[in-house]
Amino acid sequence: MSDTRRRVKVYTLNEDRQWDDRGTGHVSSTFVERLRGISLLVRAESDGSLLLESKISPNTAYQKQQDTLIVWSEADNYDLALSFQEKAGCDEIWERICQVQGRDPALDITQDPIDESEEERFEEIPETSHLVELPPCEQGRLEEIADLVTSVLSSPIRREKLALALMTEGYIKKLLGLFRVCEEVDNREGLHHLYEIVRGVLFLNKAALFEVMFSDDCIMDVVGCLEYDPALVQPKRHREFLTKTAKFKEVIPITDSELRQKIHQTYRVQYIQDIILPTPSVFEENFLSTLTSFIFFNKVEIVSMLQEDEKFLTEVFAQLTDDATEDSKRRELVNFVKEFCAFSQTLQPQNRDAFFKTLANLGILPALEIVMGMDDLQVRAAATDIFSYLVEFSPSMVREFVMQEPQQTDDDVLLINVVIKQMICDSDPELGGAVQLMGLLRTLIDPENMLASTNKTEKTEFLSFFYKYCMHVLTAPLLANTALDKNSKDLQEGSTKVNPVCPDNFQTAQLLALILELLTFCVEHHTYHIKTYIMNKDLLRRVLVLMNSKHTFLALCALRFMRRIIGLKDEYYNRYIIKGNLFEPVINALLDNGTRYNLLNSAIIELFEFIKVEDIKSLIAHIVDNFYKALESIEYVQTFKGLKGRYEQEKDRQSQRLNRYRRDARPLDEDEELWFNDDDDDDDGEAVEKRMGDDFSDSYGKYMEAKKGAANGANGANNNGKAAALPPASPAVTPNNSSASSVKTVPLPATPVVKTALVGLVDYPDDEDEEEDDEEEDQSPRKRPRLSS
Repeated sequence: MSDTRRRVKVYTLNEDRQWDDRGTGHVSSTFVERLRGISLLVRAESDGSLLLESKISPNTAYQKQQDTLIVWSEADNYDLALSFQEKAGCDEIWERICQVQGRDPALDITQDPIDESEEERFEEIPETSHLVELPPCEQGRLEEIADLVTSVLSSPIRREKLALALMTEGYIKKLLGLFRVCEEVDNREGLHHLYEIVRGVLFLNKAALFEVMFSDDCIMDVVGCLEYDPALVQPKRHREFLTKTAKFKEVIPITDSELRQKIHQTYRVQYIQDIILPTPSVFEENFLSTLTSFIFFNKVEIVSMLQEDEKFLTEVFAQLTDDATEDSKRRELVNFVKEFCAFSQTLQPQNRDAFFKTLANLGILPALEIVMGMDDLQVRAAATDIFSYLVEFSPSMVREFVMQEPQQTDDDVLLINVVIKQMICDSDPELGGAVQLMGLLRTLIDPENMLASTNKTEKTEFLSFFYKYCMHVLTAPLLANTALDKNSKDLQEGSTKVNPVCPDNFQTAQLLALILELLTFCVEHHTYHIKTYIMNKDLLRRVLVLMNSKHTFLALCALRFMRRIIGLKDEYYNRYIIKGNLFEPVINALLDNGTRYNLLNSAIIELFEFIKVEDIKSLIAHIVDNFYKALESIEYVQTFKGLKGRYEQEKDRQSQRLNRYRRDARPLDEDEELWFNDDDDDDDGEAVEKRMGDDFSDSYGKYMEAKKGAANGANGANNNGKAAALPPASPAVTPNNSSASSVKTVPLPATPVVKTALVGLVDYPDDEDEEEDDEEEDQSPRKRPRLSS
């Protein structure tokens, strides 16, 4: 199994006509009892599992391409390919296939692909059983040759016959020689026929013909033939572009001549496919599938050859990071690495994994850290593209590098901070680069792609790192552009308006919108870390300053940030919003918008509708207590009336709950009932104490006297003894006006005294909640601490 001659990659052609790598293994040909015939078996080199088991059918058309490829179709739209590491191994398997089918190994195709419809036509066209007879290659016969080539394209059988004829007689090179003659004598009619001939030969879709046509001594003549499109008045100058305009730059000299030739060939063939040949019609789209495969396997081979040349890549990265390297040279080096990474996108996952690991080992990330901080815009743009390839391939690899960086005293040298600063300093008015970098940052901080299975602490460690060393860099523009004036605090107390510094510059507004989008993503996915940061920096207040921006899209971004926070229904956030009175700028924006029915209006109303539907009690109480007078005039939606209704329902519910406990807790005996009834008309705390002394034992009375003394000491003389007398009262007793007034002036620390006396006196379940609810009903709505408390 260690024989490298039999080492192969297995490919299948997907629906997009792209080759998918199914794995690497070793191929053998052996008799399989279950399939009742000689079969090709490929076992994975990693674990020995079976990657391929394919019976060599006598009727299957196998094709040998580029000396190391064998391609065939097993069923409709299911193409397979074996890519051999060595030509010798490909030849061995090819001979085995030909032996089973009784074919000549010298040919590159074993069968004519005949489907049912073609079998019927086979009887009607007996001449197809022989090779197509080609006319002599002469100027006078070019029209006849062109008609022949064009006529066979509709028949798979005749395409195969023509391809065999063209290969066996060396006809391609004769045609290209004839092209040079026609061009010398300016035979336009002959050149137009040659265009049709060469285009038709390409549409035959045969790798063996491509090998001849795209060889060094033929490809420029092929391009020349394709310049003379009969539909054009003047021929195109493709050869001039390829030889003079398009320059091949060797940033580091390539010593391997085969590699250099392969690069030239791939570029020119890609140019033919993308530029010269017209976009194929629906009926022609499969005619060039082999051309696409030809380019694909060329790119795979180029990447593999460069990847194996460690000296070449080591030199590239050494010069890239060398301070002595000239700017023009560095620009070429970065563009080379970018093109190298672009080629790697043709690789399948296993190959791409090995490719990027090679780049990582060579120091691609430290190199990017240097070049992304340079002043050259072209270098930074190319470095950004390379960084995007790395992040899209493996965010964990980038995160691991970032966390392993030495902790410098200056956070600016960290790779992520370099990326953030490049995003912030993007000079493009449309911020195209900033948008790209923001997307990459979001990928890096997304917990969904952090590998919990391999490293359970990756999420915690990286997010802690990011919020400690990077978040302040990301939010710096936001905080700088939402700084409040020195007198803003004074203004807030006497007015609903603050005096913010709001960005009017469109580009700055766009940048702040991008930052807010990233922060909104953090609110949704980071919970603890972002919550701590928002609380510590009072970030939501700064963000809501942007509600005053003249740029509606920025105001909407600020509103969306708050909406995501409220959407979490987290009481920590709710208390933060209430304490900071952070609904004020939102309501100001709604009122300033007036009667205009626009996106801002709808988004603000949706925010309050969400609070109403989700019945977030603390926020409902805060909004109704503080802003209902300003909002009650808005009647084109029922949202605010609904909030008021929710508020009233909660008050009623609390009252009913209080009454239910008062009525249903347990039957009252005569003495207790008399005590409650008498207490309604009794304002004197000393009478209450006397009645308690009659009902309870002396020992309990001493205990209550001790509790009364403690309460008097805590509340002082300001309460005139009322607070001390209140604790023994049952929650069923409604305090008179003077008592209510006293409750309002009692500091909150006195509440535990009330609770202690209550439990000892009656011992009803949930009496603590009843007392708190009773106190809340007696307070004015403005002074109520919070409805849900």
